[in-house]
Amino acid sequence: MMVDYIDAHRLEFGVESICNELPIAPSTYHDFKQRQPSARAQRDAIMLPIVMALFIANYRVYGARKLWIAAQRAGHDIGRDQVARLMTILDIHGVTRRRKRVWTTRSDGSPRSPDLVKRNFTAGAPNRLWVTDLTYVATWSGVAYVAFIVDVYSRMIVGWRVAAHMRTDMVLDALNMAAWNRNVNLAGLVTHSDAGSQFTSIRWTERVVEIGASPSIGTVGDSYDNALAETVNGYYKAELIYGPEQGPWKTVDDVELATLAWVHWHNTQRLHGYCGDVPPVEFEAAYAAHNTDQQLVGNQ
Repeated sequence: MMVDYIDAHRLEFGVESICNELPIAPSTYHDFKQRQPSARAQRDAIMLPIVMALFIANYRVYGARKLWIAAQRAGHDIGRDQVARLMTILDIHGVTRRRKRVWTTRSDGSPRSPDLVKRNFTAGAPNRLWVTDLTYVATWSGVAYVAFIVDVYSRMIVGWRVAAHMRTDMVLDALNMAAWNRNVNLAGLVTHSDAGSQFTSIRWTERVVEIGASPSIGTVGDSYDNALAETVNGYYKAELIYGPEQGPWKTVDDVELATLAWVHWHNTQRLHGYCGDVPPVEFEAAYAAHNTDQQLVGNQ
């Protein structure tokens, strides 16, 4: 822009000398400099730091739609188009999730529970269907294995575990956390997983039954039979592990501490489209408000 060029060189050459070489009169330059910022420019000056602060507070992962909703929830009267325009000015954008199919294998002789879900990843209330899966994160000191247990109704992560191994103990830790967090009668609950050896183990099956739930395992070699759990793993990696301003991951402990913070954000602040663009805790609170006779969560 010519005005910017004049501003940058006026002390060295003078305004009139520069204007003589450019298609702009000195009076036009001075009029422009004295002009008050437009109402839009003044509004942008106020909202730019607010939009950036909201972007940073949400792991730098939101696109224009969710950042607009977050701004409205924070009490700011701003339109979606303005948020998109300000994001362009700030040179920020949401993350894109990597898509990768994961195929489960097991020995043909491994006994396993039946598939009680049949790809129907819906639930009419909390504690009706939990899904779980394993993923891994490479660190400088070795591999960190991560297990999540997700309540299908609200997408709440009710249990999780990060460990340097993928033995049955680590998924049992996640299950025990989920049962402790809910702290209610879990009769009627189905706990669904893939056919990994941890979930076909006798210890896993027995513990699921002990908490009052029914174990369910998807078809071998079919990633869609545990699609929801794999979706959570996918955006966990996109938002945290490979997310903006994240990593490199040096130790398993680093991954565990970061996952702790991310799970809290996921449950209490992250906007979930499935839940009507509210966090899981608000979605479950709305359910509880309309079903006062049902206790949902004991230790969250």
